[in-house]
Amino acid sequence: MEDQDFLLFIKKVKDYTSIDLAQYKEAQMKRRLTTLRTKKGYDTFVAFFEAMTKDKNLFYEFLDRMTINVSEFWRNPNRWEVLEKHFLPQMLRNNRRLKVWSAACSTGEEPYTLAMILAELKALQDTHLLATDIDDGALGKAKTGIYSDRSVRDVPALYLKKYYKQENLTFHIADELKRSIRFQKQNLLTDTFDTQFDLIICRNVMIYFTEEAKHLLYQKFANALKPGGILFVGSTEQIFSPGQYQLEPAETFFYMKKG
Repeated sequence: MEDQDFLLFIKKVKDYTSIDLAQYKEAQMKRRLTTLRTKKGYDTFVAFFEAMTKDKNLFYEFLDRMTINVSEFWRNPNRWEVLEKHFLPQMLRNNRRLKVWSAACSTGEEPYTLAMILAELKALQDTHLLATDIDDGALGKAKTGIYSDRSVRDVPALYLKKYYKQENLTFHIADELKRSIRFQKQNLLTDTFDTQFDLIICRNVMIYFTEEAKHLLYQKFANALKPGGILFVGSTEQIFSPGQYQLEPAETFFYMKKG
């Protein structure tokens, strides 16, 4: 009965939102959502779903739990340094008007990190910078641009001084950066992607998807890149056999589209 209850929940969520929980690793997803359901006092997933459709805050909490909105600025700093010192300057030598995308951007730390780097390279005003996520709540926080001191612990001192305003224990992103990013809601699995991107960043998201969903997404990302474009993935998301997606390793956790 418990399995039937969860399967019916998956179907109802898909019909209601187009989010297909069956594309996520079941054990992880079920464990996280069971914890939330129990905490909120619902005996079954179906009862929990009915409550979600009536309570917007509960629905946002479900999305937040489902998408694991854990993010920091400069997560794995040495990888961002490779992007800053190698790949972006190389791109800018060929083209000053870049098109870049932070996919599954969560609460905004990743696209703002990218925006700061582009600003230091004097390229931000000429860059089309898109940031997308499935969670309205996360996107709302990203647009607000206010973060805790924990989020900024890896930010280099120069950037912290130049692009944030500290108010007590919170750090406010500079308006110049907020204006430079187009935040947009998107379901990676079902929505079509724009094309001709110079750079796509999608980090620490693939680990939650099934192998079939990963395969679909890597192909969609490859199709969205221009030849020579770069896909930057997370530290646990090495792509095996990248050639099947017309990608080749360019650096650790960076893949280039063949062309």
